[in-house]
Amino acid sequence: MFADTMDFNVKKLASDAGVFFTRAVQFTEEKLGQAEKTELDAHLENLIARGDCTKNWTEKIFRQTEVLLQPNPSARIEEFFYEKLDRKIPSRTTNGELLGQYMLDAAKDFGPGTPYGSTLITVGEYQKRLGGAEREFLQTSAISFLTPLRNFLEGDWRTISKERRLLENRRLDLDVCKARLKKAKLAEAKAAAEHELRVAQTEFDRQAEVTRLLLEGISSTHVNHLRCLHEFVEAQAAYYAQCHKLMQELQKDLSRIPNAFVINPSTSGMSVCSPHSVTSLPGASSPSRSLVSTNTLEPETLKIEEVKPPATGTRKAKVLYDYHAADTSELSLFSDELITVYTMPGMDPDWLIGERGNEKGKVPVTYLELLS
Repeated sequence: MFADTMDFNVKKLASDAGVFFTRAVQFTEEKLGQAEKTELDAHLENLIARGDCTKNWTEKIFRQTEVLLQPNPSARIEEFFYEKLDRKIPSRTTNGELLGQYMLDAAKDFGPGTPYGSTLITVGEYQKRLGGAEREFLQTSAISFLTPLRNFLEGDWRTISKERRLLENRRLDLDVCKARLKKAKLAEAKAAAEHELRVAQTEFDRQAEVTRLLLEGISSTHVNHLRCLHEFVEAQAAYYAQCHKLMQELQKDLSRIPNAFVINPSTSGMSVCSPHSVTSLPGASSPSRSLVSTNTLEPETLKIEEVKPPATGTRKAKVLYDYHAADTSELSLFSDELITVYTMPGMDPDWLIGERGNEKGKVPVTYLELLS
């Protein structure tokens, strides 16, 4: 019994090797132009091309979305192994949550009752809330967008690829049979070759139909991915809206915190500026306060207070950055020029009246360095 089994396995192995060899010969001769090749119908060729296009772009979108949601490659590899082991991915602290916790811990050392410490507490709590919102967005996006793309690449597309390889083998077998029939001389050999050709043609047609049906299912894949794309955009919109709302609330809370604080005498000689006296970068849309820098501090005078424009009178100011007037009520500015500025009763403290010769208009304080 064992010998018969061994003999069958050897014969099957030899038969498979023979089939593989004949396919390889046929494929090589086709590449060299020495053998005819059965062409697929145009519809099936178009379906194959669309399938390849879908696979390639889905793979690129999937990989780049992974990078967007998780920039850390080590974390992505870790998540990949957890998924392959079918284990739950452990919850990971976001960078925002970690930053927020550092700020809260720092506030304990600096003193929660100090202006700096209380501000750290406020900002830290909001950073943690922003980090929590980010985690929810990542989880939602992974479920609603990444998972369907991965399921297509690792499920449907693998099945399609397998059937396409089988179709190619059936096509090679069909062309081998066609070549044998052409070479057959005797009637008996022709009859056998014709029978083999009919069988090969039937198997090829059946496999072509299976492959066609699978490739036509790509249309359903597009519809599914379209729905997932909408869900991804909705998740993004909700996340950014939540972040915007939190930042607006944070700005309101910070405006209620005193901006004057006492510097330790040991910091004498360092450049110090109050939280509301830092100049915004060029192009900033909402000016706030002008830059104030103190290079030397007397030990008896260590309190830095917010610097505001003078309530009355005029003074000179140096323009720090170019500024283009938004309307006729404003004055355009040019970097490094000197202008005369003053304030008017009831004006927004973030703006001054600037004069250059006969030109006059509102100018943002953040674009100026007020001179004594």
